[in-house]
Amino acid sequence: MSLHRVSSFTYAVPNVAEVIAYYREFGLTDNGDGSLSTVDGGRQLYVEQGPYRRVSGVVLGADDPDDLGRVAASLARLGFDHTLDGDRLVTADPVMRTRVEIVVEPRVVQHATERAPVNAPGRIERVNERAAGTVREGQVRPRRLGHVALVSGESETSMTFFVDGLGFKVSDYAGSKASAFLRCSADHHNVALFGGPASFPHHSSWQVDDVDEIGRGAESLLEGRDERRGWGFGRHYAGSNFFWYLKDPAGTFSEYYADMDQITEDDLWKPEVCEGKSGLYSWGPAVPEGFMAPSDIAELIAAQAG
Repeated sequence: MSLHRVSSFTYAVPNVAEVIAYYREFGLTDNGDGSLSTVDGGRQLYVEQGPYRRVSGVVLGADDPDDLGRVAASLARLGFDHTLDGDRLVTADPVMRTRVEIVVEPRVVQHATERAPVNAPGRIERVNERAAGTVREGQVRPRRLGHVALVSGESETSMTFFVDGLGFKVSDYAGSKASAFLRCSADHHNVALFGGPASFPHHSSWQVDDVDEIGRGAESLLEGRDERRGWGFGRHYAGSNFFWYLKDPAGTFSEYYADMDQITEDDLWKPEVCEGKSGLYSWGPAVPEGFMAPSDIAELIAAQAG
């Protein structure tokens, strides 16, 4: 696969200071210049001023200039505008108007954290001590950006752009062939793409070490802040990851996740059309009202029609 990760994204919002403060509390490191960093991925979130919330840009990593040439040829064949200059290709999703920049850069190297011993039937790994997750202290720090989930006003066009143009692969479909979980790495998905009446960001997803970090992070953010309540704790079917969603001050969800499916052999993975419950989760609380249809949808439709 010529691409190897979503390196970063730019998030345009009307309330920049509030949003930066939220993601700092979420566990990202504020660099003081509108960017925020993860432990392993470096600068992965850029927040800028905009009239309404949207993902205005995405940066993808590629291994070498030949990879960019292959993407450029695919975009040209499909009629998508783009520019190619050495180690950088710039294009844009024609529906969401999200600028996509592909750059040649190294892959992220992650060092494994020590696996916590677990007690289970017939397997006792921890004796005479409390579970490590119960005694951890300090702020939860996401290791890296996992994926962004985007809603497109014309999802079939956006699917063509991402899959046939950029070279993403379909891991699973979400309800129909016009919505899907797409990958450009071994992760089950790096972009989730859904259809809707307008284009907007649904959520960004951030990897943490384990379920205890998911719980600690969510509990800290929710303390006395019911307006941040999203959905969780649960486990997805598509991707298999544990999740907990919190709502940021602009209205987009942020997800702590752990234990996502890894796909290293395309021939061994069969995409499914995940319909009904399986398109959303394997287990967890009921999907809350407003999770799939945001409260500001009328404003987003009006803003994009103007």
